[in-house]
Amino acid sequence: MTSGSTLKTALVRAPGPRLAEGIVTHIDRRPVDVELAARQHAAYAAALRAAGWRVHPVEPAPDLPDAVFVEDTVVVCDGLAVLAHSGAPGRRPEVAGTERAVRALGLEVARIEPPATLDGGDVLQVGDTVYVGLSGRTNEDAVCRLAALLGARGRRVVPVRVTGCLHLKSAMTALPDGTLIGLPEHVDTSVLPGLRVAPEPAGAHVVVLAEDHVLISASAPRTAARLRAEGLRVTAVDISEFEALEGCVTCLSVLIP
Repeated sequence: MTSGSTLKTALVRAPGPRLAEGIVTHIDRRPVDVELAARQHAAYAAALRAAGWRVHPVEPAPDLPDAVFVEDTVVVCDGLAVLAHSGAPGRRPEVAGTERAVRALGLEVARIEPPATLDGGDVLQVGDTVYVGLSGRTNEDAVCRLAALLGARGRRVVPVRVTGCLHLKSAMTALPDGTLIGLPEHVDTSVLPGLRVAPEPAGAHVVVLAEDHVLISASAPRTAARLRAEGLRVTAVDISEFEALEGCVTCLSVLIP
């Protein structure tokens, strides 16, 4: 069980001064405005608070350019925090600050150990199913380790091959009713129950804030309009400086319901 202090908590980590040096793998590098990124991150955190989430900052990591993408450092499920071991060696030191944060919240802690590699951005939890992307950052050893850890909590782990993008959640996420939405050209759809095609690339990235409320990027206006027409509350945030580093709305927080 999670402790009372973790109810509707969102872990976030402010961007550091070296953000523009973050890793870029599948897109062309462009300049990043670090001051604008700081303002965008503050607005992102404010949107979480406005939706009823208690924002819990993870300690800054000024020497780690990608540390703002806190989702990649941990997977939280039913009071268990599984600390990641990134397939990008330079990102592995980010986990230390996250570990201190989840221990302060009273979560049980486990970890992914080598030769397994895992980025949290490859893990999508939908009800009792946990989809795990097999990507450049996450390998089959990590899938096996997660299956053991989360299987004990009644979860079924489904590996999904990912191609042409950074993480599984770069390619697909889920709506509040569990419907998967994303970009079928980047995932093995044969292992999925179905995949609703997002109207634009950023429309594949949805953060569920409540049963009727989602957070998406301002760069997905067609998706936002469609979801509003279907009765969902949609909060759109501008995260252009993080998108320049292959980030998306899911990467910038870890929601602990």
